[in-house]
Amino acid sequence: MGMNTFRQFESGSLMSGASTKDITLIAWVEHKDFSGVFLKNLITGSETKELFSSHLVRIEPKMKIGMHAHPAHIELHEVIAGSGICLNEGRELPYEPGTVTVLARNSPHEVRAGDEGLCLFAKFISVQA
Repeated sequence: MGMNTFRQFESGSLMSGASTKDITLIAWVEHKDFSGVFLKNLITGSETKELFSSHLVRIEPKMKIGMHAHPAHIELHEVIAGSGICLNEGRELPYEPGTVTVLARNSPHEVRAGDEGLCLFAKFISVQA
């Protein structure tokens, strides 16, 4: 895995039932709260009645997604390229290609990119409180 794998996903296809999305047509957008963090929103909550969403995430070198929590969602990270750390529940989790992390509902966490940046899939699954 690595940047080549991430580039394949960012220029691939998303298939769901009878529909197919060309991922190259989905724009990268800067995160509204964290500079140096960019999202490609593959499946939005509005498309799934707020049950699920999926995003490609690119964090520029030495940038971070600051401490936050998701009160209504379990979050899944799949690290594709780069390196960094995730701070979660008092632990510093190393992020490198092949790492998969499940973050519990309402669990405060922060993701910091290393020297070469960090690329991952983030998926959000709605849970009842």
